[in-house]
Amino acid sequence: MFRDDKLILEIDEHEQGVVINALNDYRTAKLSEGYTTDIIDELLIKTIEAPTRKEKRRSVSRGDAR
Repeated sequence: MFRDDKLILEIDEHEQGVVINALNDYRTAKLSEGYTTDIIDELLIKTIEAPTRKEKRRSVSRGDAR
């Protein structure tokens, strides 16, 4: 994989919350160990600000059902 490649991960709001909490816990642990958390901070921001996409659902009109 090249540096310019991006991965798209589709998760729901509940899963996003789990990822945010896990990253925050990891960040807290690393801070207490004296490590820098720049990359974790960036991931947290990306996760929090990730755009949402609504699923497209087909609707069936009542008159069209057979």
